[in-house]
Amino acid sequence: MGNITLALPDDLQERMKKHSEIRWSEVVRKSISQKMEMMEMMDKIARKSKLTQRDISTISRKIKAETFEDLNRD
Repeated sequence: MGNITLALPDDLQERMKKHSEIRWSEVVRKSISQKMEMMEMMDKIARKSKLTQRDISTISRKIKAETFEDLNRD
């Protein structure tokens, strides 16, 4: 089994200490596992996609432009 080391802000570490009954390594392990499941699902969907990189770039530019307009309306 691999190991990972995390750097936490001091205030977060102090707050976590107040709940020593929680196995924080298990919380992190589950969170990483859930994120990986989501990423693998996204990869599976992307493999089936017919979009080209050019299509993706065009869609991305349109979304960014619309978001910019929405944020800058009077």
